[in-house]
Amino acid sequence: MMANTLFLRFEGPLQAWGNHESKFVVRRTAEAPTKSGVIGLLCAALGIPRSAAAETWLPKLSALKMGVRIDSPGVRWWDYHTVGARIGMRKADGGFKKPESGKETLLTRREYLCDASFLVALQGDATLVTELGTAITNPKWTLYLGRKCCPPSRPLLEHPAGDFPDLLSALQSVPWRKRLKDDPPQETVDCLLDWLPTPQQPVAPTDALVWYDVPLTLDPPSHSPRFVIRRKLRVGTEVSIAEKPAQSETPRPLRLRADYQNTEYKKARATRLRADYGLCVFCKAPATTVQHITYRRAGGGETHDDLRSLCRLCHDAVTMIEYGLDMGLDRINPEDPKWRDEIIQKRGEIICFRSLETRRRRLSPEEVE
Repeated sequence: MMANTLFLRFEGPLQAWGNHESKFVVRRTAEAPTKSGVIGLLCAALGIPRSAAAETWLPKLSALKMGVRIDSPGVRWWDYHTVGARIGMRKADGGFKKPESGKETLLTRREYLCDASFLVALQGDATLVTELGTAITNPKWTLYLGRKCCPPSRPLLEHPAGDFPDLLSALQSVPWRKRLKDDPPQETVDCLLDWLPTPQQPVAPTDALVWYDVPLTLDPPSHSPRFVIRRKLRVGTEVSIAEKPAQSETPRPLRLRADYQNTEYKKARATRLRADYGLCVFCKAPATTVQHITYRRAGGGETHDDLRSLCRLCHDAVTMIEYGLDMGLDRINPEDPKWRDEIIQKRGEIICFRSLETRRRRLSPEEVE
């Protein structure tokens, strides 16, 4: 019987799995390998350039179900970088120091996971799994754990492929071991699993996260969201799966976004704007966008009641409140009276800040300094 599950061991001194929150100046890392990072590694093994990946390979690779077992979460480390960018340096008073010859640099910060270990399971078509395993055995290009400065310290194909009915049974089939000899014993480890709707469960569970890491194109990078559920896997002598995740260990929800290029989402957005007569439901100014009040069907499955029409100012105010409260799948309904005062206050803060920034931009460099 051909194997339908490929195992990848990601272990090394440093790893970095950028997500949509990662910017050029401050490059954060996700807590575990992202789907886009794993697919990028597979494309490198196959010798598929970024410009050619979207046509054939990204749809096939994105269709693979992915599960990650966090055998050792590692420690987050910051690294200091300077990059030539031909711009001035920001000073303590908010102004800019003009670039000098040989000093045209940009300061950046990059985050890494130190001494982490992950077991990644990719499940799907057996023929594709076999092809990927062969490619990783003899990769066309160098493979690394998120960034070029992060080589693996153990073989990626440390565990043989196999045939399993689901991701959890696949992940529990591989024995857990300590990353370092001084590591304390573990009774359970976290697993991050793809969640897909079924006839029995068409709506995402309340503890689902949204990871915006399914690549649509690599050049330029563009991603769509996926649902991820966190489950506990017992690693003692009797391997079993905990029914409920430990809520106290669930991390802050990631920033959520819809797939704005999705055709079905565009239709739902246009329908909502027409229903609201093109006006913001909060302040009645011309609406320029829509707000998700829930992300349970984000990515093209939005219903009419999942969206609300908003002007840009109200949209920014509501979004800032949501991020400040670390809200998950269910968000703020701007038509709910209980949020009225808080939205008005946040609108005022944004207007004040933007007015100050406008005045600063009008000053000459000499006046700024």
